[in-house]
Amino acid sequence: MATVDRTPAENRSLGGDHSPAENRTPVENRTPAEDRATADERSPAEVRRPGGDRAPGAGRTAVLVVGAGPVGLTAALGLRARGLPVTLLEADPEGRRREGSRALFVHRETLRSLDGMRPGLAAEISSFGQTWRTVRTLYRGREVYARTFPPSVRQAGDRPGLPPFTSLRQVDTERFLLAACEAAGVRIEWGARVAGVRVSAAGVAVTAEDGRTWSGDRVVAADGARSAVRRELGIPMEGGHAPGFHVVVDVAETPGAELPVERVFHYEHPGVGGRSVMRVPFTGGFQLDLQCRDDDAPDSYGTEEAVRDWLPRLVGDGHADRVLWVSTYRFLRKVAASFTDPARRVLLVGEAAHLFPPFGARGMNSGVADAAAAAEAVAAGTPEAVEAFAVTRREAALFNSAAAGEALEHLRPRRRTVRAKQRVAAALAPVVPRCGAWLERAPYGPRHGSPASAGGTY
Repeated sequence: MATVDRTPAENRSLGGDHSPAENRTPVENRTPAEDRATADERSPAEVRRPGGDRAPGAGRTAVLVVGAGPVGLTAALGLRARGLPVTLLEADPEGRRREGSRALFVHRETLRSLDGMRPGLAAEISSFGQTWRTVRTLYRGREVYARTFPPSVRQAGDRPGLPPFTSLRQVDTERFLLAACEAAGVRIEWGARVAGVRVSAAGVAVTAEDGRTWSGDRVVAADGARSAVRRELGIPMEGGHAPGFHVVVDVAETPGAELPVERVFHYEHPGVGGRSVMRVPFTGGFQLDLQCRDDDAPDSYGTEEAVRDWLPRLVGDGHADRVLWVSTYRFLRKVAASFTDPARRVLLVGEAAHLFPPFGARGMNSGVADAAAAAEAVAAGTPEAVEAFAVTRREAALFNSAAAGEALEHLRPRRRTVRAKQRVAAALAPVVPRCGAWLERAPYGPRHGSPASAGGTY
């Protein structure tokens, strides 16, 4: 069983300035299911201090959620929408700011899911985010595809104005989700870095580094790529990573010199020695994703000084002093061997369960789908429901991993035939439009969605 003296894994943190969550659920925010619940069912999580003393306001909770990133916040919100009391544990202190855009895209399916948990939330997020209608693809500096889509058409069941996607920094998405969780009565414990997990027939106990312990009937683990919960359960990640790395740069928009609101992908951009690059706008700026070669040194392209050197060759002058954030990443494709423990008490979601490359926006969007499915399974209250969740969401993760692999083979081809096909498609694109359309679609992997049993695109 899990020990309590290991070094904890790094959890996702939450940016922005926010007031703490209320320790009680306001009457106006109670769901019908909660109104039918007993007073004990509505009490906060049981908290014990070192030495065994019970903290003030103790009581048992139905569910613990570990990790206050976008997936953990979604899980907590989904559980509250079903009338279940929730305590959310976050390793970092309240009010910590995180840099970087990270996960930008919130797709329509994700917005729809969030709106089902908290009506009006999708409109808040999409109103703040950026939605563009023009996409362009270039090959060695020559345009091979361009399309401007008409304004989105409302789909059946959607609230008015729901876009096909919206683009905003992850920290902003988290800000909206945190406010929704606070309004829904989620209890949030900051500075709760998990060091131990104990599963028994009665439930799950989670211990923090400082000795505090919370207990609940089930745990939803959304504590990221280095999940402490997954580690404590001994569940391995299966898969690997590709050679080479990418550089991600956030740039604040320059007043009076704003770039067009469009997504642009460059195959073998001549300004950076034939490396591929994508530009994506978000509210307040844009993100550049530069694909480096296997033998590139990170400090040649991945430092702020290096970025200031090559950035003007991609977007022109006037932006180098507007750099907000620089980071590097590698293409990881890993899926947990199981999304639950043998007792069906713990459910893994988001990056605690799977790691995908960012192309195709499968990471956070699939994590939100995990969280929604986990909330439904926990609300059902049976081991069979948890097992069905684990099987279905792992199936979706394996699909997403395979789709990311297809995108990776296109972006970093190991076979000469793939590069030759790209060259031929680029040459034919002016007279054979479907060749340009293929060059536009291929970097993001298949878009037809995961198996129907997974319940949606992600």
